[in-house]
Amino acid sequence: MTAPPRFAPDWLVERPIAHRGLHDRECGIVENSRGAVRAAMLRGYAIECDLRLSRDGVVFVFHDDELDRLTDDSGAFAERDAVELARISLSGAGETIPSFAEWLAAIRGAVPVILELKSDFSGDLSLAGAVAEVLAAYSGPAAIKSFDPALIAALRAVDAPWPLGIVAQDDYEDPEFERLSPDQWRELARFTHARATRPDFLSWRAMDLPTAVVELARAMAVPVMAWTIRSPQQAAAACRHADQIVFEGYRP
Repeated sequence: MTAPPRFAPDWLVERPIAHRGLHDRECGIVENSRGAVRAAMLRGYAIECDLRLSRDGVVFVFHDDELDRLTDDSGAFAERDAVELARISLSGAGETIPSFAEWLAAIRGAVPVILELKSDFSGDLSLAGAVAEVLAAYSGPAAIKSFDPALIAALRAVDAPWPLGIVAQDDYEDPEFERLSPDQWRELARFTHARATRPDFLSWRAMDLPTAVVELARAMAVPVMAWTIRSPQQAAAACRHADQIVFEGYRP
């Protein structure tokens, strides 16, 4: 951390954050769906979601690289155009993959939204610009975060008007980070991107807490979210070192 937070509104950590919405697949409510949005809003939770681009540059709310786990289709998400994606059903949900614009329209500013930009760490910054374009027409409380510092740095460089955060963990040995170059791996592991990203908040893996970067951030009044919390016991442990939880599988 190199500077105090530029923009950390109270609503960032006022209420628990439903991870990918308040989903329950056994009840037909799939993660990142409109149903998960409605369920979270009914209980007044903030909502976290994942954003990625269709092949033709439209922002959708979807977590995985592949369609297989969550839909009735298969294959790479990024190889489908928006028209195709909008027709694909979420498995067992009775609804299709929502575009980002549709997802925001379902919320209408009722609760805060925390938007995670998914990345393959290729250096392609188009998702950041596309999200900003959609979000510019939205008046509700919204914050943007990503594991990829390049996306956050790009938004910081154009003075994006939303709180910008970094999602992080203490190590990057997971298969999802196998595309990182050695320089990118060191940047994430050592948090050396802070001068360019200047995060307004952090979203840190709960199992790694406490950790030095988080302790320093909180000393500088940078709020910290802990993910992913799945029980009251995990929540109690995380809240000793973080300001709010990103949760799923129970209701805090």
